[in-house]
Amino acid sequence: MALRNIREIGDPILNQRAKEVREMTPNLRALVEDMVETMRHANGVGLAAPQVGVLKRLVVIECEEGELHVLINPEIVERDGEQTGYEGCLSVPGKTGIVTRPNHVKVKALNENMEPVTVEGEELLARALCHELDHLDGHLYTEMAEELYTNEELEEMQAEEDEDEA
Repeated sequence: MALRNIREIGDPILNQRAKEVREMTPNLRALVEDMVETMRHANGVGLAAPQVGVLKRLVVIECEEGELHVLINPEIVERDGEQTGYEGCLSVPGKTGIVTRPNHVKVKALNENMEPVTVEGEELLARALCHELDHLDGHLYTEMAEELYTNEELEEMQAEEDEDEA
């Protein structure tokens, strides 16, 4: 396993559509392991293959420790409800945006053994699924953000809110 470099906003690969995965190969299996290690090292919730420079339809998501989802060729088959909240991205360091996403999604995909799986998520998992699948189509959350803040601005706003509540 190895840490991969995370591509950042402005890198043209992040705006390209990823290609479908046809078979599990030793290189693809190594990519999955590297992506999981890279995501965890960066304290991320999810990571898409294009974010590490590979145009394959592959994402890894881990919202809660021990609940790892490896999704190959994922597609959203159901979405409903609505949630608006803060969202960040490992490819957009130092920024946070307010984004509206479905509150519930259902995704069909293949797992790392190329077996069909269905993942259903609400709240953070639904947000992560939508966010990571957007990467596979060349989209960043910044395209949908109602507002964007630097991490410093966000910290100041939260400190002001805490003062108001005290």
